[in-house]
Amino acid sequence: MSELVTGDAVVLGLRPARLPSRALALVIDMAVVWTAYLIISLGLAVATASLDEAAGMALAVASFLLVLVGAPIAVETLTHGRSLGKMACGLRVVRDDGGPIRFRHALVRGAVGVVEILMTFGVIACIASLVSERGRRIGDVLAGTLVVRERVSAGRVAVVPPPPPWLVGRFAGLDLSGVPDALWLAVRQYLTRMGQLDPQVSWSMAERLAGDLAARTGAPAPQGVPPAAYLAAVVNERQARDARRAFVAPGAVEAGGGGAGAADVVASAYVSPYVSPYGAAIPVAPGAPDSSAIADASTAPGRIRKNGAGQAEAADEAPEDAAPSATGFAPPA
Repeated sequence: MSELVTGDAVVLGLRPARLPSRALALVIDMAVVWTAYLIISLGLAVATASLDEAAGMALAVASFLLVLVGAPIAVETLTHGRSLGKMACGLRVVRDDGGPIRFRHALVRGAVGVVEILMTFGVIACIASLVSERGRRIGDVLAGTLVVRERVSAGRVAVVPPPPPWLVGRFAGLDLSGVPDALWLAVRQYLTRMGQLDPQVSWSMAERLAGDLAARTGAPAPQGVPPAAYLAAVVNERQARDARRAFVAPGAVEAGGGGAGAADVVASAYVSPYVSPYGAAIPVAPGAPDSSAIADASTAPGRIRKNGAGQAEAADEAPEDAAPSATGFAPPA
């Protein structure tokens, strides 16, 4: 992925098009353009058979410039960087800052393309694209443009796995205002890819990210909760808050309020529409006991709680044969 910075200092994540897709788009464009050029040339040859040789050569040069050079420039200008071949391959020409191209960009690309594509049969363009880090040919470098992919496979979009059910809502009072966006991004990337990591590496990364997150929030991670589960629960809490702000009417939910109100309904609806794509993905420390034996008893079903008079009473017991959650954690026994 290429990092393009706009004039407002916004980083854009764009996927530069590489040589195979660009070559296929160029072949489609050249097939269309050369077919049109040959048809026009034959028509002009028949229509101007009575003219002298100089006039015939002038018309041939004019048709070459208009069809093979002018037509691609006009198409890229009017479609903002999408020729017929690029539309077929899901590509687009954009400026270096990610904005749409204009006539001057298309003019420079088309003029340089006469030499590096038409006159050398694309050899120079292929070499330049292979050498360039972002797959740009000489015309792109001089025009300040880049060919990017517009269509990205939906299979590449990773979903953050949900936290264990017994951790949902536990961090409702956590202050997340001091957590920078870069740390949120790092946590999300770890949670979506931790199933692909070595267990030792995954555990060490989870510990480091959990420590950074705890330092930013001012509250340490609870004892006995695996760091990856802590990260998933905090990310889930932030998503639940975003959902409340987006979908709950102002004043319907009190900030930091308890009880099973509209906030809980929104949070639960937002938390559990999917299951973890990795199964038992949240790692446990190598050699550590089962998380169900070390989880905090105060947040698990079936623990002892105090009633209003201060006397201890048993809470509703969870079924003993309850299945483990989709994240790989069983509720504490």
